[in-house]
Amino acid sequence: MAGNSHGHTPAAWTGVTIAFIGFCVAGAFMVMAQPVGFWAGMAIVVLGGVAGGVMRAMGLGMPKQAPLVTSHSAPVATPEPVGAES
Repeated sequence: MAGNSHGHTPAAWTGVTIAFIGFCVAGAFMVMAQPVGFWAGMAIVVLGGVAGGVMRAMGLGMPKQAPLVTSHSAPVATPEPVGAES
C-alpha cells in the first residue's frame, strides 16, 4: 500500500475529517439518547461526502487515469486441464 498515493489529497482529507466529526457527534448524541442530535450527526457525515465530492470535482482530488490502450492485441492461449484428452 505504501507504493500508491490513494487518498492523499485535500478532497479526501476534508471529506474524511468532516465525516469523522459527524460520526463523533452522532455517537455522542446516541449515548445521550437524543435522536435529533444523532440524525444531525448523520447529516454531517453526508455533508462530508458531498464536500469531498465537490472538492474532487474542483480538481483537488486524484486525477483519473486514462485506460491503457495497446496498438495490437495477441490472442490469449488457454491451457488445457491436466489429464484432458483431445
